[in-house]
Amino acid sequence: MTRTLVQHHQQQVNAASTDPSTEAGGRARDWAEIQERMLVPLYEAVYERLEVGPGTRLLGLGCGSGLALLIATARGAHVTGVDADKERVALARERLVDDARPMAHAAPSSAPGRSADGSWGMFGGRARARVLTGGATATAAVETERPSYDVITAFQPIGVATGDSDGLGPALAEAVPMADRGTPVVLAGWGPPERCATSAVMRVAGRLTDRLRKGGGYRAPRRDDLEDVAARAGLKPDGSGRVSCPFGYAGMESALRGLLSTGVFDAAVRATDQSQVEKEIAEALHPHVRRDGTVWMPNVFRYLIARTP
Repeated sequence: MTRTLVQHHQQQVNAASTDPSTEAGGRARDWAEIQERMLVPLYEAVYERLEVGPGTRLLGLGCGSGLALLIATARGAHVTGVDADKERVALARERLVDDARPMAHAAPSSAPGRSADGSWGMFGGRARARVLTGGATATAAVETERPSYDVITAFQPIGVATGDSDGLGPALAEAVPMADRGTPVVLAGWGPPERCATSAVMRVAGRLTDRLRKGGGYRAPRRDDLEDVAARAGLKPDGSGRVSCPFGYAGMESALRGLLSTGVFDAAVRATDQSQVEKEIAEALHPHVRRDGTVWMPNVFRYLIARTP
């Protein structure tokens, strides 16, 4: 699995930049190389509980740069991933369709809301994959040729940024009709602040935006965040769990890049500037720096399994 990751880090983001979108490619790479792997224990716990394996048809909402999908394919699953971030999806394409063998047939013209310029190939020897960008909702997709799904995941944790669950409703509304009745839908969120050392760092975003009376930024997780999303989507809760996902970084620079890649601090950067946000994050990280210079923060994440009607 690790051999598929890009080993060379890009240069640090220019501290003078005040718009995170200007460095979207670098931030996506930081997410893929530094931050995304922090949630591997969550992915593996869910896959084990749902017995994801050969024959599983899995749809990943907000799939990011594809690490969770890659782990699922290693278990034998057929996977589809969708994400609104085109830079992250480009990295998912590198991971999932690397060394693909071209197929002679073209994409089905009847696929709704899809572009016709996708490439077909094999990845992992387990599923034909199509890589597309666009569609009716302006998302990008890494899609299998299988038409329906028996597992749906939304692993991007909610509960620390204002409005961070807003996009889940429309995404679930589109996904649920493509699943069989009773299909498990997995939602993920941050655990209680007292169990998440990173919460103190995330609060930097709230302080900076509140100071200037700007919207966005950090908000504390609520006990029923995941249940509320499930209820609005018409899903029936059917179990939950907690998973330890410590955030560990090689050093302060790596920690800054990883945390900034989450998007939680975007509003703070726009309200102040990149250097100010980095300075305050570094101060919040200081208690978590170990003697060897590494940064270590224990966290607990929640997941909810809900069933489609």
